Amino acid sequence: MSPRAGVGAAPGPQLELRVEVEPPWPFRLGGGTVDGLARRRGDSVQRLLHLGGERVHVGIVQPARDRVLFAARARTEEAAAEGIARMRFATGVDDDLRPFYDAFKHDALIGRAVREHPRMRIRRRPIAWEALFAAVTEQLIEFERAVEIQRRMIAVLGVRCPHTGLRDGPSAAAVAAAAPAQLTSFDLAPQRAIALRRAAAEVASGRADLDRAMGAPPGSGLAEAAARRLLKIPDIGPWTVEMTALHGLGRHDVIAAGDLGFLKMVGRLLTGHPKARAEVAEVREFFAPYGEWKGLAGEYLRYAFSRGLVTEGPRRPGRTPARAGTRRSAPAPRSAAA
Repeated sequence: MSPRAGVGAAPGPQLELRVEVEPPWPFRLGGGTVDGLARRRGDSVQRLLHLGGERVHVGIVQPARDRVLFAARARTEEAAAEGIARMRFATGVDDDLRPFYDAFKHDALIGRAVREHPRMRIRRRPIAWEALFAAVTEQLIEFERAVEIQRRMIAVLGVRCPHTGLRDGPSAAAVAAAAPAQLTSFDLAPQRAIALRRAAAEVASGRADLDRAMGAPPGSGLAEAAARRLLKIPDIGPWTVEMTALHGLGRHDVIAAGDLGFLKMVGRLLTGHPKARAEVAEVREFFAPYGEWKGLAGEYLRYAFSRGLVTEGPRRPGRTPARAGTRRSAPAPRSAAA
């Protein structure tokens, strides 16, 4: 996924590329995004992208449980194919979550949520920079206020398609070129405005190459290299980088341990006290048993709390003890060598 977001060329003659996908794991097409970049129109989700200087319009529909259709319009087949690839990544339609389901469907904390809602995916961004942009604007303020800031910036610094009414978000280059005073005029705190501008410059220059890190497997070093560049910026901390990795790079193995929601939930689970808060290190240790699936486990824990699926009292991850007399409670047969 090498092309970077940029200013789109004039529409010109368009071609349409269609791709049908059979999800390897139960999938349900979601709706639009709160910042307005992805929009639900009828039975389809629409998104405008600018990739490698080309404007791409992607539409997604799910006519059946086992079929998802992607259609992209662009001037070149290459740009259309890239747009579809980006949205496949963003929706998680190709994610095979069977290993996660098998490992944690009986987990003491999230097992019931996993069984009841196996279609859950982590919502990702088709351009990793967007996840970093969102994370910086969401630092230390209410989510609703952050979304309003994002919408204002998208309206002024983003790109609008006059034919569809869709908008693409501001590119890293556009934010890097904006004056700090303009960024603060959107209600962004001065320190965060400077941090966002510096982060945008790192991404736009390729020094923090988030595009190369998108979808790269753990251990490739690409995400870690980008993170090291970003962490050198004052007011860019681990939470921001981890949110970018989770929602922008597709890293299921990353948990944003400093998230206030996790500090509260884990504190409550470790102590049994509803107002307790854990330390960041305790959150990391708490999610360690989920291994390469820590990020997805975190989303399931949020879901379990929101639906009242977590019982009171000190709790930790682990297999739920089965009731006596059930098949799952029976001891495993001994091997011949035992």
